[in-house]
Amino acid sequence: MFRYKITIEYDGTPYVGWQIQDNGLSVQEVLSTALKNLTGEEFVPKGSGRTDAGVHALGQVAHIDLSKEWNLSKIRDGLNYHLRPAPIAITKAEVVDDEFDARFSAIRRHYRYVIVNRRARLTIDRAYAWQVPRPLNHELMNEAAQSFVGYHDFTTFRSTHCQAKSPLKTIDTVSVLREGEKVIIECSARSFMHNQVRSMVGSLAEVGMGKWPVSGIQFAIDAKDRAACGPVAPAHGLYFLKVEY
Repeated sequence: MFRYKITIEYDGTPYVGWQIQDNGLSVQEVLSTALKNLTGEEFVPKGSGRTDAGVHALGQVAHIDLSKEWNLSKIRDGLNYHLRPAPIAITKAEVVDDEFDARFSAIRRHYRYVIVNRRARLTIDRAYAWQVPRPLNHELMNEAAQSFVGYHDFTTFRSTHCQAKSPLKTIDTVSVLREGEKVIIECSARSFMHNQVRSMVGSLAEVGMGKWPVSGIQFAIDAKDRAACGPVAPAHGLYFLKVEY
C-alpha cells in the first residue's frame, strides 16, 4: 500500500461537518466518492480532526491509502476534477510513510475565527463570519484571552455532547486582533474539544462588548461548569486553519 497526505480546503456551508453521518452529506463522504471515481478503490480519507456543520477549512489534512503508486499532481488534479462542483479542493498531495497518521501524528492544530464588527448587515461575508453589531474592544478581548493559555480543565468550554475522555487540555496560543471592521481570533493547541473554540470566542465577545470584565474568562474557567460559558459563537465564522506535524 502507498500512503498519501492531502491538504484540503473547503466551504463547510453545504455539509453536516467533516465526518460521515446519517443526517446529511459530509466533506469526508464527498472526498470518498471522488477518490473511488479517480482510483476505483474504496477508502475513507482519515482526517486530522472533525469540523462541525458550517465550519470551513483552509488547511484540513487527511491521509489516504492506495494499492498502487500515483503521481502527486495526478492525485491532486484528479481528485479536484472529480470533486467538482463541490466547494472542496485538494491544495497539495504528498507521499508519507506508513507511520504517518493525519490525526495521531499531529502536534498542533490552528483555528481562526472571524467576526465582522459592524451594524450594517453582511452580504459577501454572511456565511463566512459572525456579525456582531455592538462595538467590540479587541484589546480587552486579547487581554482576557491569555487566561486560556496553558493547561486547564475546560469543562466550561466543551459541548455537553463532547466525547473527549478528559476536559483537561493545553492551549498554546490565543490572539485577538482587529483588521478594519474584522476582529480575528486565532488559537492553537495539540487538540480541541467539541465546540471548544466557538465557546471560547462567544465568551470573549462578552468581554469585548463590556458584558463581562476581563477577569470573567478566568472566572468561567475556574467554574468548571458549562452554565458559566457565554453564548456559543456560530459555526460559520470558524476556520480550520492548518495542522503541524
